[in-house]
Amino acid sequence: MQKEVSADKAPDKSSPIDEDRRSNAPEELDITTIRFAGDSGDGMQLLGTRFANTSAVFGKDVMTLAEYPAEIRAPAGTIAGVSGFQLSMGPQDIYTAGDMVDVLVVMNPAALKSNLEHVKEDGILIVNEDTFTAKNLKKVGYDENPLENHALAGYRVFPVGISRLTALALEPLGVEREQVNKSKNLFALGLICWLFNMPLDNTLNWLKTKFGKKPDVIKANTEALIAGNKYGDSNQLFATSYVIKKREKQKQPGTYRYLNGNSALSMGLITAANRADLHLFLGSYPITPASDILHELSRHKEFPVTTFQAEDEIAAIGAAIGASFSGSLAVTSTSGPGMALKTEFIGLAVSIELPLVIINVQRGGPSTGLPTKMEQSDLFQALWSRPGECPLIILAANSPKDCFDTAIEACRLTLKYMTPVIILSDGYIANGSEAWRIPSMDDLPEMKNEFYTNAKKFHPYQRDSKTLARPWAIPGTPGLEHRVGGLEKEDITGGVDQSADNHAKMVHFRAEKVARVVADIPPLEIEGDKDADLLVVGWGSSYGAITRAVMNATDDNVSVASVHLRHLSPLPQDLGDILKRYKNVLIVENNLGQLWTLLRSIYLVDAKLLSKVNGVPFKISEIESKIHEMVKG
Repeated sequence: MQKEVSADKAPDKSSPIDEDRRSNAPEELDITTIRFAGDSGDGMQLLGTRFANTSAVFGKDVMTLAEYPAEIRAPAGTIAGVSGFQLSMGPQDIYTAGDMVDVLVVMNPAALKSNLEHVKEDGILIVNEDTFTAKNLKKVGYDENPLENHALAGYRVFPVGISRLTALALEPLGVEREQVNKSKNLFALGLICWLFNMPLDNTLNWLKTKFGKKPDVIKANTEALIAGNKYGDSNQLFATSYVIKKREKQKQPGTYRYLNGNSALSMGLITAANRADLHLFLGSYPITPASDILHELSRHKEFPVTTFQAEDEIAAIGAAIGASFSGSLAVTSTSGPGMALKTEFIGLAVSIELPLVIINVQRGGPSTGLPTKMEQSDLFQALWSRPGECPLIILAANSPKDCFDTAIEACRLTLKYMTPVIILSDGYIANGSEAWRIPSMDDLPEMKNEFYTNAKKFHPYQRDSKTLARPWAIPGTPGLEHRVGGLEKEDITGGVDQSADNHAKMVHFRAEKVARVVADIPPLEIEGDKDADLLVVGWGSSYGAITRAVMNATDDNVSVASVHLRHLSPLPQDLGDILKRYKNVLIVENNLGQLWTLLRSIYLVDAKLLSKVNGVPFKISEIESKIHEMVKG
């Protein structure tokens, strides 16, 4: 987790490093998108995260997108090994990490070649010219050095000897070459902070905290950071610096954290367990991009949290079910391939009707597929990929900070209805970051949890009249002994009963229990023109792009509305009426049309599909273009 800051108190911006720079008259910018790219060992994620964190702390709204190479050790200097980090910042609410890039910082030729297509015409390129050697150019297929011919004529190119200047700055310290290489991203960070008039204090304090027991590392990184900042301040390479405009509408006062989706899910789970006065148990097996949920929860031993790294996916969910049986708020986390392995045990949890939260941080498939890329292609898997009639609750988070609220909602529903809940996130949300206002406990829903204790009236499958939830009885409680297992349960007693009538009754009970969740789903919120002819429907991480595209289209006097779904099973009870209210419906999703197929079959609406399966999230412009096309048509 990152440093907390109060939104109604401006941080101290005084720093002797920044005095000269502030005497300049920087150019004001609105929403700006920046991308950092280099080898996976160049520290691009750290560079981007620190700059985004600084931007958030000093009042900018920020949204990020982290991109990793799929290979663990891709050859250095190759396109396969390029790691990237993109952020969009501005004086207004930011909904995505940006479409086209205004400023691209690259550490080698491979990063330039693989990212140049994302840069706007006349965009800024800051290039580590030291790496543009004949050997590195040949690796990525450059016949000539693009810094020396006219290949980059449409851009504002700023060659900087980042490697050489970092080594020069650290030479008096006598540090080893390895530390020099590790510090060049801090030089680049100092330079980009100068370019956008961002103080260094936040990063300097972070270095002291992060490397408190390694003073030599603190000194090297500090010197590199300051050297990059002073280079921008003293060098005539840049004609001007920039500043993001001030917010017209201030954020709601409060304490904020800058965090990613996996961290927000973790915070939500801890909060829900605290709210319900339950011990939190996570059974998990490491898998990209869900592993950080295990890492994050394991850090919070000050709370009643137990994390268990199992030997495989099956053991992970099996342990979670056991923890639920014993009275814990149980969670298991994975990605699509892991969900396939958990299938039988998910059916077991449905059958024995215990609370369980199953987190699927989706990635591109099938099979191993695209481990480090995003996709929304596991909706059908969540709905139906189990033997028999096996319904459960499915929720989808729409942004990094929304992961907190989605985790709270999942825990609330699983405890109330005594049935598993699947949370669908994805790689974009999991690794993307934004500022999140920490809510007060009064803002959170109640988490009623009552273990059954009355031995005289105990029947394991005697159901609540409203929710159809069965009682939660803790093993070891005298008189509450009962059987659990995968064989069909006898109604009320919970004994084994495979008769036709009993099985039909239990199947209908389990289905009806999930169907009754609609009573707990709030009415859908329609954004934009409620009287429009066109409605855009989405779920999951497409929220930001859809929202901004609808806002942009509305500004262009296009009549359009949008609605976004968190509850995917069961669907909100007012969804059908909303869909039939609009002449045209457009469904946007990063798959081949899974929600589109579902809504067309249930509600018989002639919805159109905007689909994308290339491993990257939707751009605002892609959805906006489709909106204009449909309105004109």
